[in-house]
Amino acid sequence: MRERPWDLFFIAFFAVNATVITYVVDLEQIVVADPGNFDYPVWPPGPAIDLVHWWGNNYDPLLMARPPFWQMTIWIDLIFFGPFYLFALYAFIRGRDWIKVPALVWSGTMLANVLIILMDERYGVTPAPNFAIVLAANAAWLVTPFLVMWRMRRERPFSRPGPAVVPA
Repeated sequence: MRERPWDLFFIAFFAVNATVITYVVDLEQIVVADPGNFDYPVWPPGPAIDLVHWWGNNYDPLLMARPPFWQMTIWIDLIFFGPFYLFALYAFIRGRDWIKVPALVWSGTMLANVLIILMDERYGVTPAPNFAIVLAANAAWLVTPFLVMWRMRRERPFSRPGPAVVPA
């Protein structure tokens, strides 16, 4: 890790997503189908649900509307991205090159999801009252996929490049 200090950013990002975003914030949106009429589930915790609803009621009406396309992005997060974050944590900590293809697939899928969501947040049926705040809140999920693509640009992203071989 001393030779890859920038990977600490990715490790922190994947850890926050694996623990808080995917299985608390996103899971709430599946467990609580109707935020206007629900009983608190065992998980996620009540204060987390209240925080998600506060955010949705104040800044993000699309989150509260939960249309079918939105729910599908949440299911993608729960079923595919959550496990990816766990594998990515291991791979980035241990420096495993096999994460390259899954990381590139994640990057493309995440970008597509976030861009579709942001388009709806700006111009959709339930636009955000202050799009700049929603954009800022989603910036990490818009920028990090590009950073991951850049990080994975080499054939073996965690292996040190060898010396250039000059033909004799």
